[in-house]
Amino acid sequence: MNDDKSNSRSLRRGLIWALLLGLTAALVYAVYRPRPTVVEVARVSRGSFEQVIEEDGRLRLKNRYTMAAPTPADLQRPLLRVGDTVKAGDVVATLLPAAPQMIDARTRTVLQQRVGSAEAARRAAAAQVQGAQTALDLATLEARRADQLAQDKFIAPSARDQAALARQASEEALAAARARQSVADFALAEARAALSRSQPAAGAAPAAGLWALRSPVNGQVLKLYLDSAAPVVAGQPLLDIGDTAAMEAVIDVLSSEVLQIRPGAPVALSAGSRAPPLAGRVTRIEPVAFTKVSALGIEEQRVNVIVDFSSGPDALKGLGDGFRVDARITVAAEAGVLLVPTAALVRDGSHWRVLVMVGDRAQARPVQIRQRNADVAWVHDGLQEGDTVLLYPGTTISDGQAVRLR
Repeated sequence: MNDDKSNSRSLRRGLIWALLLGLTAALVYAVYRPRPTVVEVARVSRGSFEQVIEEDGRLRLKNRYTMAAPTPADLQRPLLRVGDTVKAGDVVATLLPAAPQMIDARTRTVLQQRVGSAEAARRAAAAQVQGAQTALDLATLEARRADQLAQDKFIAPSARDQAALARQASEEALAAARARQSVADFALAEARAALSRSQPAAGAAPAAGLWALRSPVNGQVLKLYLDSAAPVVAGQPLLDIGDTAAMEAVIDVLSSEVLQIRPGAPVALSAGSRAPPLAGRVTRIEPVAFTKVSALGIEEQRVNVIVDFSSGPDALKGLGDGFRVDARITVAAEAGVLLVPTAALVRDGSHWRVLVMVGDRAQARPVQIRQRNADVAWVHDGLQEGDTVLLYPGTTISDGQAVRLR
């Protein structure tokens, strides 16, 4: 009987241990069993695909006119200010031509002697003209007499011809003498001009010698190089004029990306959150690149892309030369194509793949991508409309792994 009790206790003890072991195994399995990975998903759909290049740029005038001083002068105080509107023909600057430099006593004496020499040369030239005129008169009389005598058969025809040639030579000598007199007149005028001073006489009104520079076009004053009266030299810029209603945008694009852009490509521009959106098209791509240092300190080769506005002039109100704009240049566009978020793409060697959610499992599928941008990719093969793909799968989710939605 004692043996039966002992066996019964041993059996109960074994059952208890077996139960405890089973509970422990169940607990361990519940704790360490693979759990479905929480994922985010998106659906494959059809829509319009656009590939764009986003860069910033600036506005600039199509035509800028820089007014410069045509001669050394004293600039009168400008009455215009930056932003003032001018019309073609309006006076935009007034100049008083500068007087020549003062001369010292020695130079003045030399110039006076030069004037005296020029006057003497002119008198000599005038005397030569008078002598040549007298010789011409005498030769004319001789020619007439010889012609009459030849008609009366008193002299030979050769004598008459000699008299005619002598008269012609006298005419040429008179012309040469008059030319020498003109040279002497010019030399005298030059000597007197070097001695004189181009200063208004005492009591003369200075305004009589003022020069007015007039605007060549309708526009606005963009820049004043001098805002006060000051002496200027020939060719010195005074002010810039331009029409802010006729502007274009200059977008600098990486040289590695500019090959995708073609003239005529549509461009969407924005000058700020409060400014209306602007529409334009690429009109020209400059054939030269320049070096620009990025915000990270990296040297980049960039190319200027010129954009002309298709919006009306009212859209440019409030904007001006040099304003910053953000540009979206469309380089490719297609409607009704199969789109998948780029966040679902995983690089698989030289190809792409996605993880499709089938039931509660992730299934890897290779896909063929035609083009992609920062948001979506244009799928050519491998997916169907309505498929559910995992976003941001990374390397933690593999083919066949259990997943559940967030």
